[in-house]
Amino acid sequence: MNRLLRSSAATWALGTVLMGLAALAAFAIPLWYAWNATVTAGRQELLREDAQRLSAVFERGGISALTAHIDARVAMQIAGERTLLLTDAAYQPLAGNIAAWPQTISARAGSNAVLAELPGQNGRTLFVEATLPGGYHLLVGRDLARLAPVEQRFTWGLVSAVLLLFVVGVLGAFLIRRALLARVSDIGQTVGAIMRGDLHRRLPSGGSDEFATLSRTLNGMLDHIEHLICGIKNVSNSIAHDLRTPLAEVRSRLEELALTRPPPAEAYAEIEAAVADVDRVMGMFNALLRLAEIDSGARRSGFVRVDAARVAAEVVEFYEPAAEEKGVVFSFLNGGEAPVAGDPVLLAQALSNLIDNSLKCVAEKGAISVHVGRRADGAVEIAVADDGPGIADADKPKATERFFRGDASRGTPGVGLGLSIVDAVARLHGGVLQLLDNHPGLRAQMVLPGR
Repeated sequence: MNRLLRSSAATWALGTVLMGLAALAAFAIPLWYAWNATVTAGRQELLREDAQRLSAVFERGGISALTAHIDARVAMQIAGERTLLLTDAAYQPLAGNIAAWPQTISARAGSNAVLAELPGQNGRTLFVEATLPGGYHLLVGRDLARLAPVEQRFTWGLVSAVLLLFVVGVLGAFLIRRALLARVSDIGQTVGAIMRGDLHRRLPSGGSDEFATLSRTLNGMLDHIEHLICGIKNVSNSIAHDLRTPLAEVRSRLEELALTRPPPAEAYAEIEAAVADVDRVMGMFNALLRLAEIDSGARRSGFVRVDAARVAAEVVEFYEPAAEEKGVVFSFLNGGEAPVAGDPVLLAQALSNLIDNSLKCVAEKGAISVHVGRRADGAVEIAVADDGPGIADADKPKATERFFRGDASRGTPGVGLGLSIVDAVARLHGGVLQLLDNHPGLRAQMVLPGR
């Protein structure tokens, strides 16, 4: 029982029942008040009109005519339809169908409506009392019990509605709890399988209700988690593979130096080569740390308004000597101010990676162009295009994976993290990295939300 009371379904059902009862009360109470006010006022008005007609008979014919009229009314009316009484100034009965003036009713000037109980009656009677010229007293009443069956039916109807609402609410609580527990059980089984290592399991997402929407959202999160875990596995394998070669080279060089003891010039050359291998390893770890920092979103807190065109101009100026040394035609197309909300250092680094990749890939006398500007939809585009070998269509979906190197880049220096960093920077800024054919070559462009 306690478990049921702690159930969310039972809480919701109980809340629904209480709201239904409140709505029923909000409907019934004003209706009951309106019924009593309307019926009571109607009864009083009818009794006052009856008293006025009897007073008119008195005014036309005197006490004898009124006495005869009341006796005639009592003789022909249905029992209990009207209560009539005419008394003299000492409250001695002269005509009517009750034996004496009720003690609970005191004579007052004017026409007054009062409630009183008569001997032999189960309920109360509504009276209108009037004082006639000469001190005579007139009493006209009607038994309120005549409308009691209607009031009882209303009361029973209200009680039945309350009971029906309660039964439906309790039944609904059980049905809702059963449905909720079934969906929660499915979620629990799937989560348990995932925790046991079955990362391919997904929550059932059929239907269009709220649970289906939640399941689709969680499935998207699980897909992302699986992708990250697989990425970590691939990264671990790639790190182990890429570290083996430079570390083996360093060990081989140092071991050879220790065994052969070459002349100083040759020894220094080998040491410089070993330092270069160590630098390569350190560069790999620095790139991975940079990717981890970007993926965590920690840099988003330092976003400011940045002119992407100005950042690109500074990066292009930095790479112009390298392009000139290689004989590459290096051009920059500035489309005007291109404001974005972002980190200028990360944007500069992403653009540097794109230009650096192009410089490694293009041949001498090749061409590289950098373009920054606003698109028709208001987004900011930062693009680097070259006439190098490009990336095969089959490799483009994998080009941003960490340590991935396509066939065209096997012989170029690098560890396969450049495009991964660019893609992470674009996603951090709410944008996307697109790899397109340049016919020939590659056009890599970051599309970022404008500001």
